[in-house]
Amino acid sequence: MDKNFANSAPSVAATARKLVRRNSQTREILENCLGLVAVLILLITIFSFATEHFFSFTTFTTIANQIPTAVLIAVGMTLVLIIAGIDLSVGSVLAVSGGVLGIALVHWHLPLLVAVLLSVLVGAFCGFVNGAITVRFQLPSFIVTLGVLEAARGAAYLVTNSQTQYIGAQIEQVNDITIFGLSLPFFVAIVAVVVGQLVLTGTVFGRYLIALGTNEEAVRLSGIDPRPIKIAVFTLSGALSGLASVAYCSRLASVDPNAGSGFELEAIAAVVIGGTSLMGGRGSVVNSLFGVLVISVLENGLAQLGAQEPVKRLMTGAVIVAAVIVDFYRSRRADRKAQAGS
Repeated sequence: MDKNFANSAPSVAATARKLVRRNSQTREILENCLGLVAVLILLITIFSFATEHFFSFTTFTTIANQIPTAVLIAVGMTLVLIIAGIDLSVGSVLAVSGGVLGIALVHWHLPLLVAVLLSVLVGAFCGFVNGAITVRFQLPSFIVTLGVLEAARGAAYLVTNSQTQYIGAQIEQVNDITIFGLSLPFFVAIVAVVVGQLVLTGTVFGRYLIALGTNEEAVRLSGIDPRPIKIAVFTLSGALSGLASVAYCSRLASVDPNAGSGFELEAIAAVVIGGTSLMGGRGSVVNSLFGVLVISVLENGLAQLGAQEPVKRLMTGAVIVAAVIVDFYRSRRADRKAQAGS
């Protein structure tokens, strides 16, 4: 009896440590979430007093209908950053996926659902290329996705013949479907956030992502091959960029070869503001949604104040730098806690 108890003691201790670590991570995510909610409330309060029309149903629905593209890209970027990678190609992948969407609808006369599926598949293929090259040649994802950024942008110019193409009602109908003033892409983006968070926190695959970003060598030594996991994450990021192109094109009713320029930086900013670590191993898809909201509320509030584009970019950049500094100190605090716990 004593021998059985002695054998079970290490497993009980290991289970207890895992529960403590998981509860600590959950508490940190909740703290970040509450902090972001507080920031949103503060921004809304400031702009509501500073402008006459900011605090209105029209403003909030406008913001909600503007963010689906950024949210979908941010979901994929969150997963990529969690595995200690980065995807700089998302904006260009959105552009080439949108170009294929436009050709499929206007020139090939394909049904809308088929054209949307084709757009997502193009994005997924670009993401697969990112992941496969990164894994096969053991290159930094920064360099690989930077190359794909240029290649995909060139492909977008080729596909669209370097011209903005009007699609019209074929794609506008996606954005015209509304419930209480909120468009269909908004609900699709929310579903993506919920599914992404559930996958991250409630599945084995999600735990693999956290472990991979924390210590890839330990994952490999435990008998788990990290290569297919990395490829899957980059492929998913590309697919979400392809889906984001549908939301983007439905709002503008056109295809633009320059679409998505700078989206990669906005996505990274939103994800970092949401508390996802640039070093990997920590993040929350729901908090990335709040990060997108913070940036969107800030931009819309400044626009209603009459701020010029340079001022808006300056303020947004300052928020990004502040978020990176906060992430740095947050990581140091987590390291101290880990060392104290060991």
